[in-house]
Amino acid sequence: MELFRNTNIDFLSKKWFFLALSLIFSVAGLASMLFWHHIPLGIDFRGGTVVDVKFASAPNVDAIRGQLDRAGLKNFTLQADTRSGSNELLIKLDIRETSEQALDQGKESIVKALQAGVDPGGKADLNNTGYTTLTDFLLKADPLHLGTDAPAQYGKYARAIVDLRDKTLGGVFRSISDAAPAAPAPVIAALQQDFYTSNFGVRNVDIVGPQVGAQLRQQAILATLYSLAGMLIYLWFRFELIYGVAAVVACFHDTLITVGAFSLLNTEISLTVIAAILTLVGYSMNDTIVVFDRIRENIKLLRKDTLTEIVNKSINQTLSRTVLTSGLTFLTVVALFFLGGEVLHGFSLALVIGIIIGTYSSIFIAAPMLVAYQQWRGQTIPGSPAPVVTRGKSAKA
Repeated sequence: MELFRNTNIDFLSKKWFFLALSLIFSVAGLASMLFWHHIPLGIDFRGGTVVDVKFASAPNVDAIRGQLDRAGLKNFTLQADTRSGSNELLIKLDIRETSEQALDQGKESIVKALQAGVDPGGKADLNNTGYTTLTDFLLKADPLHLGTDAPAQYGKYARAIVDLRDKTLGGVFRSISDAAPAAPAPVIAALQQDFYTSNFGVRNVDIVGPQVGAQLRQQAILATLYSLAGMLIYLWFRFELIYGVAAVVACFHDTLITVGAFSLLNTEISLTVIAAILTLVGYSMNDTIVVFDRIRENIKLLRKDTLTEIVNKSINQTLSRTVLTSGLTFLTVVALFFLGGEVLHGFSLALVIGIIIGTYSSIFIAAPMLVAYQQWRGQTIPGSPAPVVTRGKSAKA
């Protein structure tokens, strides 16, 4: 399938505009990383606690921020899920608010802060009670007088109640009676005596220690550098060294602008973002290799054309393929960005930025570098007709 046929766009004549554009974005990103937001590392890399909280209704972020402040918590960030009806909030607590020996203090501090102002009358919160605690309570209360069969039966009811809350109702009981489908009436009556329901439930907790965060940060940097080095070596053997250098510079350019955009937007870089960046390195490199391979084929076929003309023709010949693959991928990641929720927000944002940057860098960064290098050397790639300058004399290629 071809969208374009016999196009004759002079891409290289527009290289200075796109090079200037890249320079502006690169300098802005570097300035932000050095002097403004720096590199906004997520909990995965700096260490801390991330608590995913589900509310019974849309959470008031300002009110929750005030509750956490009054509880004495500092260095926290709130990230609301903007999807309609989600009612979820990610609360991220920096490692400085806990200690490596007691990392679970972060979750406990957040739960206590959210429960502040509620008088439970000595009752426990059913929305934040786990399977084991609930089983122990039922065994102790023994509302069904089961005797020797109590552990198995109450364990089954506790599991049914927790599954109903987390899997069917999204993590929140609005009242104790909501648990009625999962257990007999005496069990529900016992729960009403000793439990209450808050307006939130903790769905998930991720805890990362400072040492693990430092290791992940180092491994993320090495993974990116190793991927670039491996592709340079591959292209060196597959084509020539200048092809590999041009492609790697283009990929480094894509990575720099993507990370710079995260810094400018003050959006945290997590492990999923690193995965997206590594995906983009391969995606951009693949697009560049397609263009380079067509250039190499045309050098052998179009011996009367200059290298600039060959590069332009090669880009035009692969333009339909580029638009189809990049366009369809872009539509997919845009849908992921708007519909994927907060957990995938950073991942999809990196893909959206990277696909745009990676597509144009293959055309306006990598290809012009190839031509500029040959012009600087005063020669062309083997097989092209332009003259090779050697010690003041010219020889036909």
